[in-house]
Amino acid sequence: MKVSAMTMKLLLVAMALGTAWAVRGQFGHEHGAAWAGGIGVLTVLVLAKRADWYKKLPIIVALGAIGWGVGGMMSYGMVVGYGRGGDMLNVSYGLLSLFIIGGLYGFIGGGITGLSLASTHEKKVSWASLITQMVAGGYLIWGILIYQFEWLMTPPRSELWAACLGAALALGWYAYRNQYHNSLKVALFSGLGAGFGFAFGNFLQVVGSTTDIAFNWWNVMEYSLGFFGGLGMAYGIFAEKWSESAPPDPLANRLGWIFLAVLLPVINLIQAFDYEKLLGRAERTGVAAPGSLINFQYILIWGSLLVFGSFLLFYYRKKVKNVKSWSDQDGLLLCMLYLAWYIMLSNIMGANWLNGGDLKEYLYWANLLLIGLGISFSLKKNAEWSVSPPTFHLWYRYITGAVVIIFILSLILINVHTDLPGAQTRFVIWE
Repeated sequence: MKVSAMTMKLLLVAMALGTAWAVRGQFGHEHGAAWAGGIGVLTVLVLAKRADWYKKLPIIVALGAIGWGVGGMMSYGMVVGYGRGGDMLNVSYGLLSLFIIGGLYGFIGGGITGLSLASTHEKKVSWASLITQMVAGGYLIWGILIYQFEWLMTPPRSELWAACLGAALALGWYAYRNQYHNSLKVALFSGLGAGFGFAFGNFLQVVGSTTDIAFNWWNVMEYSLGFFGGLGMAYGIFAEKWSESAPPDPLANRLGWIFLAVLLPVINLIQAFDYEKLLGRAERTGVAAPGSLINFQYILIWGSLLVFGSFLLFYYRKKVKNVKSWSDQDGLLLCMLYLAWYIMLSNIMGANWLNGGDLKEYLYWANLLLIGLGISFSLKKNAEWSVSPPTFHLWYRYITGAVVIIFILSLILINVHTDLPGAQTRFVIWE
């Protein structure tokens, strides 16, 4: 029964990050990934029910959001196209490349989250030193792989995956060198989950495209990345034993709260809701007066910032100052509001109420309902992990299995279709 209750917690985090990552497809880039990652980390904290983590909730979630957002600089459109090809070399290359890109998303996101949890009073994380090392590592590896060796993954697109690889290596080396082994495990299992989820999601996207089912299969791929990435992160966190976290820094908590309630939403609104994007969507829906629709959308968009942002700042401001007043229901409400806000903005952005809506937008709300009910039920249970914690040896076995499965999926893909629209060729096969 204990394992069953804990399994539910793992699935709830997976669903939360999966849903948020699917919504992220409307926003894109680092800012969209950061909001989605923050929702996943917030769900972990609510389900963990640890008072020491609640005391630092704003800054932990903000750091986790930034960690998951870093990978948003990577380009993967071409790589997805390789998976739509018709030969084993290009398809397996595409899926393995997505495994690497997704792995970098998860490793950095999970690693930063793990370090924010592992920082204790006796051994605090030196964030300035870590960030400096990650930036330096990113520049170094990017310069060596791209400009010296010319190992291009996505030509002619951006090759910033190499910069993320350098940042991830610096992060992993920092965690290992300073004996933050728990955090390193969270990074490894988050990376494994997100990497497999991205490759498997591309498989689902390609197979779905061969059917006559009218659905946004790209969105399925995004959900898969978030679901398995969240599963890996939750497993790495919940299955480990964590020391008492360092006391909260009041200023850090306030800055984290401002980042989550104001700065991150404002950046997403500015970047995603520009006039040209809204006009294009309005014209595709056949609106007679697109200008009026756009004005209405802007009112809803910035009105949501006023309503949601103000509520979060003023209601939870008291929780930040008086950590003893935190309750499970406060955490649940915050988690649901933050995800609902993201979903609502996606609905507004697509103007789906004009033509009956997009099925995926309704599925977001269905997921939100299931997540809310599941968290509410789980908070009443005191589940403890009753199996062995994650080990580095276990990770090696899982990553080997994941690579084998990816080759099997590639073999299946080349036998269920020929080249699909949007297929890309990285390697020319001479016959």
